[in-house]
Amino acid sequence: MIAAPDLDWDRLGGERLADLLRRAPKAELHLHIEGTLEPELMLALARRHGVRLPWASVEQVRAAYAFTSLQSFLDLYYAGAGVLRDAQDFYDLAWAYFKRAAADGVVHAECFFDPQTHTARGVPLAAVFEGLVAAQRRAAAELGLSVQWIPCILRHLSEDEALATLQQLWPWREHFIGLGLDSSEVGHPPAKFQRVFARARAEGLHCVAHAGEEGPPAYIWQALDLLQVQRIDHGVQAVHDAALLQRLARERVPLTVCPLSNVRLCVFADLPSHNLGALLQAGLCVTVNSDDPAYFGGYIADNLVQTVQALRLDARAAWQLLAHSFEAAFLQEQQRARYLAALQQAFSAAAAQR
Repeated sequence: MIAAPDLDWDRLGGERLADLLRRAPKAELHLHIEGTLEPELMLALARRHGVRLPWASVEQVRAAYAFTSLQSFLDLYYAGAGVLRDAQDFYDLAWAYFKRAAADGVVHAECFFDPQTHTARGVPLAAVFEGLVAAQRRAAAELGLSVQWIPCILRHLSEDEALATLQQLWPWREHFIGLGLDSSEVGHPPAKFQRVFARARAEGLHCVAHAGEEGPPAYIWQALDLLQVQRIDHGVQAVHDAALLQRLARERVPLTVCPLSNVRLCVFADLPSHNLGALLQAGLCVTVNSDDPAYFGGYIADNLVQTVQALRLDARAAWQLLAHSFEAAFLQEQQRARYLAALQQAFSAAAAQR
């Protein structure tokens, strides 16, 4: 656990805290690059490739964002991803996100992508990696943004298909740091993918998994015990299991929580009813992220500001959320220390302002 700096925390509140949350250095650890596909780019790529979509305008696309569950979102998400056809598309997609992330104070991003979503449409992995890596390099050179990639397995497909995908990824091993698990959660427990994650761990990959978004606490236990993941993506259902909460706190297993996503997908009725504050009070390493921001109404700064305000969290709790993002990141210790020093400097400067 990272100790909070000695500051006059009472000076950090209201709009000063909101402004600080928008510009302070932070890491984003739960971001699906396909979920950053804004309607304008989606329609532009559809025109580029002659793809027919169910929507003719930006307004029609946004009107379709009335989700009732994770699955209702995924249906639209996969339809939108159909416009991604070549390396230029993936480059344009990633570069657009990186510019937004840098404007939000993101200095390090560990981004998910779904290989099976693209290979199933005949898009070669070479095109996916060519575009993503080119944008990653530009982000480092022009924005000073550190980016790492984590391909995810689609859990609604079989484990054999997942193993085949993992094998197909190996030629690009230098370009990704881990393996994740996403897509439709309920009915597809982590236990289904034990062999896949055993193989990933044997190859030295970091392992993470979506668990406890809509699924029960048992899915989080499985992700920890059977997949041996280092982070839980979402994890908000952990509050229903006291023993699980204690374990997550004791072992400092990070949760990459996505508040606006949770509200849009009806996991919570609204932000004031979100349990992020309770997770923090239980001593967990909780981070705030944007998930699929083009679909859920906000990038990482929006998530932070709106959540802190809705839950009436104080400046010390806000600092904790940002510090946790670096604690939970797969960083070299020297890089982690540098980011944490920059974070402390930002808060100290804000607290010293008259």
